[in-house]
Amino acid sequence: MDPTLLPDRAAVADAAARIAGDVRATPLMKLPGASLGLPPGVELWLKLEQLQRGGSFKARGMFNRLRANAVPPAGVVIASGGNAGIAAATAAQALGVRCEVFVPELTSEAKRAALRARDARLVVGGAAYAEALAASLARQRETGALLLHAYDQPEVVAGAGTLAAEVEAQAGLPGRVLVSVGGGGLLGGLLAQWGGRCAIEALEPVGSPTLHAALAAGEPVDVAVGGLAADALGARRIGAIAWGLVQRHGVASHLVPEAAIAAAQRALWQELRLAVEPAAALPLAALQAGLVRPAAGERVLLVVCGANVDPATVAG
Repeated sequence: MDPTLLPDRAAVADAAARIAGDVRATPLMKLPGASLGLPPGVELWLKLEQLQRGGSFKARGMFNRLRANAVPPAGVVIASGGNAGIAAATAAQALGVRCEVFVPELTSEAKRAALRARDARLVVGGAAYAEALAASLARQRETGALLLHAYDQPEVVAGAGTLAAEVEAQAGLPGRVLVSVGGGGLLGGLLAQWGGRCAIEALEPVGSPTLHAALAAGEPVDVAVGGLAADALGARRIGAIAWGLVQRHGVASHLVPEAAIAAAQRALWQELRLAVEPAAALPLAALQAGLVRPAAGERVLLVVCGANVDPATVAG
């Protein structure tokens, strides 16, 4: 990745100004760690981005991509496990442009319904995200639509970074940040805003270890994809932009077991009545499983990244 193309704080500031009228400033909840079963003395900050338009942080990047580019008559096209497609359809509907979304077979019915509700043309493009991506690229070449990428375009990553800028405006810098990683768009956005200024730790399900595998290999590599959070964190390899920012700033990476993710998802519902998808539960899961051990007095930010899930599967 050309280092000159990597988003930085200036790009995040531009994105924030560009999308200010399009996205919600989501709440920042503060509570003692003991309220979620953690040792006393830790202050948790939960960025409730599941309340964002479209149900996830992805709306920030999609609005920024659309606002920063001329949209042709053919509209926009994207491949997505669900959340980026929902965000793209939300932005396209708000701006009055056509939207075509290619999803893999594993995309949940809850996410498919959300896409249909936003007037997107829904196409099942193969068994996994990589196949849906290939189908979307072929479609873009055919129609000339504006291509949206779920996580690996500068405008998308800078848009995600507005979440970090918003937290900073709400409460200042956190001490430690825990963030779920699939393709790395959200991680890249946080690094663009906070790289070198606070500790950022990446969390991945054991079934989709894109960043973990890249760090082990010294470069992005393909991984097998599966498990509980595969429809949200189902990229086959870490994005080039996120990887470039990781190389520049560095992060720690942790693999989170499936059982811990499911337990944290239930805990967020039972204790806080937050119905979120598995990807959004990884930060709490890492804490509850002891993979991350904050010091007493530390301010730990958990990015609750999305809520596109059937609530019945959470409450059960």
